[in-house]
Amino acid sequence: MFCRQLTRRLFTKSREPIEPPYLELQRDFLEPAEFYQELSKHGVSFYAGVPDSLLKDFCAYVQDNAPPGQHVITANEGTAVSMAAGYYLATKKIPCVYLQNSGLGNIVNPYMSLAHPKVYGIPMLYLIGWRGEPGKKDEPQHLVQGKRMNGILTEMGMQYDVLPDYIEGAAEVLDTAFYSMKTRNGPYALLVKRQCFTNYKLKNVAKNNYQLTREEALTEVIQNSRPLDVCVSTTGFLSRELFELRQRLNQTGEQDFLTVGSMGHASSIALGIAQVKKSRQVFCLDGDGAMLMHLGAMAQIGNIGPKNYKHILFNNQAHDSVGAQPTSNPQVNFTQIALGCGYKDAFQVETKEEITKGMERLNRNDGPILMEILIKPGVRKDLGRPTTTTFENKEKFMHFLTY
Repeated sequence: MFCRQLTRRLFTKSREPIEPPYLELQRDFLEPAEFYQELSKHGVSFYAGVPDSLLKDFCAYVQDNAPPGQHVITANEGTAVSMAAGYYLATKKIPCVYLQNSGLGNIVNPYMSLAHPKVYGIPMLYLIGWRGEPGKKDEPQHLVQGKRMNGILTEMGMQYDVLPDYIEGAAEVLDTAFYSMKTRNGPYALLVKRQCFTNYKLKNVAKNNYQLTREEALTEVIQNSRPLDVCVSTTGFLSRELFELRQRLNQTGEQDFLTVGSMGHASSIALGIAQVKKSRQVFCLDGDGAMLMHLGAMAQIGNIGPKNYKHILFNNQAHDSVGAQPTSNPQVNFTQIALGCGYKDAFQVETKEEITKGMERLNRNDGPILMEILIKPGVRKDLGRPTTTTFENKEKFMHFLTY
């Protein structure tokens, strides 16, 4: 009897079914503007960090809306923590630092020896993009980091929580975070999962008037390289484009070490190889954001001065693979820095013809030499990822080095 009465209540006269009153019918997403406003209510007005793909919508909103001087895209995550510490010391206001969890290693030292509650006790809020979240498909370097991130934070003695993807939950978590930071006098981390924020399109996109895309410039470089040349490519789109370029040219790619992670360290990997394989020409295919992240590597390259070291910088003045935000200093003069660090030569090129002549110059002269290629931001939408594993890449590359 009860079932028949319930059935009659769930249908109208036209026999159309009526949806039962579920509490949640669809997934929520956090609006960047609303979250920004919640942070403002807690007195946050200063932001610093390195752009991240999972945080790109919120970072884009901050880039467009933070007052001048209140948002700094830093060269690396440790610099962001240090700047945030200085800001707090000068203002007594809690700042916000954002980063991808792959940058967690860069903040360990300034956290443990500066901001930690038992050292100087400097509160700041960390927004950490959770790449490699357990149960989510991702690249191998992110899966390793994502699985161990919580344990690393715990061992560091850092309190943390997951940022909810709806504003009421986010507000509640922020209340807890700011209470903790003010009572413990130390940082608090919020972990941001994939697709937490709604889409926000950056208005102040990094752009320039250069002719070539990175892929077009890379094609000219590879077509003017020699069969036994060694290539170490930086993280991000460049390594993905290099992998597909080798396939289009029917090449094995054995001469390439694709640095899928370790942002900023490709130049040092290439240096280690160049010191041992002195008879081989070693190219580092670098990016401007990566070079800025660990700029000190150039001083080491110039000091050691390997003659077979050829450094090629693809400079689009942007963090292209994580939202196209500008780098920490789009106007930096890399060629002057290279010469100041002891490089034998450093020059800029823009066109295909200039790249061809530049490659002749690199092949003809002793290094270390820097060729900076000025390019425009952007990537084709159908760019894939390497279809070989990192282990296969390593084994083929090591075999190539024995030739």
